[in-house]
Formats: sequence, structure tokens, C-alpha cells
Amino acid sequence: MSTDHVIRESRGTVTVTAAAIAGLVGRAVETVPGAHVHRPKRGLDVALVAGRARVSLELAADRGTSLPELGRAVQDAVAAALLRSCGIVVDAVDVSIHELRP
Repeated sequence: MSTDHVIRESRGTVTVTAAAIAGLVGRAVETVPGAHVHRPKRGLDVALVAGRARVSLELAADRGTSLPELGRAVQDAVAAALLRSCGIVVDAVDVSIHELRP
């Protein structure tokens, strides 16, 4: 898991904890129909370096879902959520599908 993300501004700092970042990623995944984080505590990793992120996710997908389309939609949702909420530029979102749900 990543370290905290600190945003420095003239009036002070804003710290976004690693747990909050993981929560943002998890919620972004859940906005994609048919996608679920497989094991939230172990199947989600965010590596932060100098305000840039690389995210690795293990997903469960609903049966009948186009898996390549699901993966791309999750990548887009995660990148947009981190940029919008924290100003974190996402270099990559690596998605592995580990389970198909009925």
C-alpha cells in the first residue's frame, strides 16, 4: 500500500491517508457496473511516488460482462477519481480478474 499523499499549498498542507486513497479507488471500482474489488484488503495496491500513482487491482466480475471492456472502464474510473479528488496523476491501473460472480 502507498504512503499518505500530502498536498502543499500556501495556506498549509492537506494530507490524504493511504486508507483514504484505497477507499477512493474501491469506490471508483464500484461505480463500474459488474466490477467489484475481489479482496479489498489484499487485492488493492496503490504505489505513490512524487504525486503519481500506479494502481494494482484484483477484481471480481459479474458473469456475462465483457471482461476487456470492464477492465478498461475500471482503469478510466480509477484514474479519473484520483485525479479529481486528490490531484494524483495515475500512470497505470493494472487489473487482474480473479473471480466471476453469478
